[in-house]
Amino acid sequence: MNETGPVVFVVDDDPIVCTSIKRLIRTLGLEVQTFSSAQDFLHAKRPNAPGCLVLDVRLPDLSGLDLQQELAKADAELPVIFVTGHADIRMSVRAMKAGAVEFLTKPFREQDLLEAIQHGIAQDRKTRERRAAISELQRRLDSLTPREREVFSLVVSGLPNKQIAVHLGASEKTIKVHRGQLMRKMEAESLADLVRMSERLKTTSPKS
Repeated sequence: MNETGPVVFVVDDDPIVCTSIKRLIRTLGLEVQTFSSAQDFLHAKRPNAPGCLVLDVRLPDLSGLDLQQELAKADAELPVIFVTGHADIRMSVRAMKAGAVEFLTKPFREQDLLEAIQHGIAQDRKTRERRAAISELQRRLDSLTPREREVFSLVVSGLPNKQIAVHLGASEKTIKVHRGQLMRKMEAESLADLVRMSERLKTTSPKS
């Protein structure tokens, strides 16, 4: 699916605030989608686009902080910018520890919100690029045969072809063929390249 232009989502139960924030964001030439509750936002289908969420803390169903937690559970790394008229230090610390981009108290400076939104979108772009790169590496890894995956694991652990052959009970010539095939499929130009790919895949695998 092709990616569209950036989208800013605004969740606030005050329609006047929603309209005001929407008009402000549109001065950046960005698309804006507004929601009156956290549940409405969670049930909406979001476009395949970089973006961020401008979120009121106090909402009629799930609070803004609860919505932030729900997004984290769903592994939806959408940058969050909190806006509230009822802030306290404990609330802002909780939001920032959970990864919020900014925590603004109403009335806030328009420029502060616009800068936070631009930062959030840039952050989301980087996240999406990283995920796309990992997804591509995983696709290449999945294209390997079971024996090529065995050789891959032993190659990146530092074993030479001769030792891999002994370990797998195969000839060195056969291991060279498997190694050449896996290098081609992984699109690795060198052993160092292959090791870097292996490390990236390990750091993004689910924890057992």
